[in-house]
Amino acid sequence: MSQLIRGVILGYLTMAVVIFATFTGAYLALGADGAFEPGTYEVSTVWIVASIVLGLVAAVLGGFVCAAVARNRKAVLALAGLVFVLGIVFAIPVLTADYPGPAERTAEVGNMAAMKNARQPAWIALLNPLLGAVGVVLGGRLKGDTGT
Repeated sequence: MSQLIRGVILGYLTMAVVIFATFTGAYLALGADGAFEPGTYEVSTVWIVASIVLGLVAAVLGGFVCAAVARNRKAVLALAGLVFVLGIVFAIPVLTADYPGPAERTAEVGNMAAMKNARQPAWIALLNPLLGAVGVVLGGRLKGDTGT
């Protein structure tokens, strides 16, 4: 397997692990009442801000790892493209959802139920791919000596 492909894969896996760990930690720290608007599954402003910051941090780390492994700017750009395209694909369900799940939140909600029923604004679903791609490129530049 080429260094470029290894860099992209390890950069993406880094992002996935960081996202999972930090978002789980954020949800545990905030609880359902901090992550959602009162009595609903609409995400709170605090959650939106946290998700933007945590997503950007994950993207920067992913870009840094990609650049460190591949030592090639092309790998970083490939990862940024992959993040952007997958982000758009993952945004489609948010943009077309009619949210058949429960509209009201009646009690503390576990992490899995929160992920399943959360309702985020469409603009966040569209912003995430862009921030992810920009974060990857920034992370790649932080690494610096990526060669060609």
